[in-house]
Amino acid sequence: MPTRREPTARQLRLAVELRRLREAAGLTARQAASMLGVSNVQISQIEAGLSGVSEQRLRRLASHYACTDDALVDALAEMATDRTKGWWEEYRGLLPTPFLDLAELDHYAAFQQDVAVLYVPGLLQTEDYARAVFSSRIPELTGEELELRVRHRLTRQRKAAFPHDIVIHESALRIRVGDRAATRSQLVHLLEASESDRVTLRVIPFDLDGFARASSTMTYIGSVVRKLDTVARDAPHGVFLIDSEAQLGAYRTRFRKVEDVSLNPARSRDFIHRLTKEL
Repeated sequence: MPTRREPTARQLRLAVELRRLREAAGLTARQAASMLGVSNVQISQIEAGLSGVSEQRLRRLASHYACTDDALVDALAEMATDRTKGWWEEYRGLLPTPFLDLAELDHYAAFQQDVAVLYVPGLLQTEDYARAVFSSRIPELTGEELELRVRHRLTRQRKAAFPHDIVIHESALRIRVGDRAATRSQLVHLLEASESDRVTLRVIPFDLDGFARASSTMTYIGSVVRKLDTVARDAPHGVFLIDSEAQLGAYRTRFRKVEDVSLNPARSRDFIHRLTKEL
């Protein structure tokens, strides 16, 4: 297979999981190459995401690695053979890679969980709110860069079709990213979104106890196989993705703790409605 110049997040995840399976089996890359009848370089390229792997070879590797998790192997085989060219590809070279990675993760997500402390999660932002968020970036974006980001975010929203659980702190609801009108429209949009069958929205008011022990802005993206889940975290340089099993377990616990100290969906809607009336 031809060598890739820029592997996608999904291709890189496949590569990481194959390396983890090999290491768990206690095998070197040289040994894996010998078992498969290929060169060491080819195994290195596969495990770096620079080269693809056929389903037949992937299943042979899984067998050599004594992997007994059939669901995981099937999911990896699907990742290896998938040739989807998603809508986000039209932005390649126009937007930073993390924008494309998030859209790709959305496309394959079985569910998503968000904890928001300062901003409304991207998939629930109005156009005006998203534009205000991107306008605050330093260094400042050009008009074209700004509009590309807004258009990409709105398309992500339209394409999202998975169950979405959101826990949002009162601070994110009160901070005026834009003006008063934009803030009110954003709150109204949250109320409308919370009526969807696939959206569960919970709020943590300032006066609720226990939030500090569990606070952590995050986006947890669930896969059809738990081991292939991903956490996306914002950082000064952009978004970074977390996929180690130990860290995923910690973030699942964090989300459960945050849910435990939040208002239920009905009380959360009442809370947002009261904030809307204040504006």
